[in-house]
Amino acid sequence: MVKESKDIKLQNELTNEFKNAWSALDSEQTKEVFKFADEYKGFLDRGKTERECALDILDYAKKCGFVDINDLIKKGTKIKPGIKVYALNRGKAIALFVVGKKNIDKGMNIVGSHIDSPRIDLKANPLYEDCDMAFFKTHYYGGIKKYQWATIPLALHGVVIDGKGNKKNVVIGEDPGDPVLYITDLLPHLAKDQNDKKLSEAIKGEDLNVLCGSIPYGGDEVKNKVKLNILKILNEKYGICEIDFTRAELEIVPAGKARDVGLDRALISAYGHDDRVCTFAGLKGILELENPDRTAVLYCADKEEIGSVGNTGAQSDFFANTVAELIALQSEYSDLLLKRAFNKSKSLSADVCAPHDPNYPSVTEKNNTGHIGKGLQITKFTGARGKAGSNDANAEFVAEVTRLFTQKDVVWQIGEMGKVDQGGGGTIAYILANANADVVDCGVPVLSMHAPYEVISKVDLFMAYKGYKEFLKLDF
Repeated sequence: MVKESKDIKLQNELTNEFKNAWSALDSEQTKEVFKFADEYKGFLDRGKTERECALDILDYAKKCGFVDINDLIKKGTKIKPGIKVYALNRGKAIALFVVGKKNIDKGMNIVGSHIDSPRIDLKANPLYEDCDMAFFKTHYYGGIKKYQWATIPLALHGVVIDGKGNKKNVVIGEDPGDPVLYITDLLPHLAKDQNDKKLSEAIKGEDLNVLCGSIPYGGDEVKNKVKLNILKILNEKYGICEIDFTRAELEIVPAGKARDVGLDRALISAYGHDDRVCTFAGLKGILELENPDRTAVLYCADKEEIGSVGNTGAQSDFFANTVAELIALQSEYSDLLLKRAFNKSKSLSADVCAPHDPNYPSVTEKNNTGHIGKGLQITKFTGARGKAGSNDANAEFVAEVTRLFTQKDVVWQIGEMGKVDQGGGGTIAYILANANADVVDCGVPVLSMHAPYEVISKVDLFMAYKGYKEFLKLDF
């Protein structure tokens, strides 16, 4: 055996290198990673919208013994340590709580994620006919590259409320026998003018018209025969009329299932990794938690992609109100106890991050950016340019989190959101921090973020699950 030189020893003691997470696994652990990833793919396929995802989380929770907070409130049931509670917000956001041995005003361990993803929404009066073809008019949601959504198979998901107030769930384009929808693009032979435009302007928002039919219905006296045929099909399947579009939430998403990527199957391509990958990791972590010292929380918000606004977004009072109700069920409520609960809380903003992509190396600074396959990424600050809009976590809290991960064999790395002045982004971290909780961004690196199909590493997903689970049960 070659004796380690003095210089090498010093190098090992003083320097740091974030290593590939796969190398930290033995063969049995690798099998566990792949099994975990298979379950995650099913989660993605079932939850392509925030509504579908929230209901799938609810199904998981109920099977693991979580009870509705509204039932506890109606009965005036006092909560005890170990009880598992859920709160569903309008079917589009959800929070799970495992009540700790310590009272809630002593602080919570919160993993905060979001379950909405960039997409294309139908307008309130979407269906029209042009040149014997039927189309849906749309309005995109969140930050997308519009050209990426043309010429790929698309599906329609959502809900429609009819004139009597009945809710109809709509899914078209996912079953193998279903038709898909489609946004057209120009052939290269006629795209001279389009090619001269900036990439962001090649396809405009008002050009994202979704092709949905071309067979006419009725005789010469009927106007817009193709449109009428589409309405007839929708009426026969869902019992809806054109006026029902005005009271609907219908979303265009990529059709098809999550798929393995690479000959080694190390990666997953799917719609909605942002941010359902962190949501799933946190969900599996909290479902396995029993009798923690501090109350553990998974908060899955809506509308992060458009600023966390609205009554289902993280800026609403839903989460704080739910915590207030739990305090009231635990002891005598006061605003002071609610403030103390947040003041003493620790939180991971569980959102995805942008890793270094060797195909586009100019936008990231390699030494200060995450990498696919190197584990769960901590992002001390997000924002843009001079950290504008960023939480910028305290060094003390970053040290607590990284020390925990190291002790528990969670492979982690640290990075930021691209080069300075290149761009930037944000999460819900600042919202929890505004309530005076300690917060740091901590999530899974995603290639091609906000594209119709994004890519993550299975081992990064698994390390997120391990990290969130250990964080949720820690007694700070």
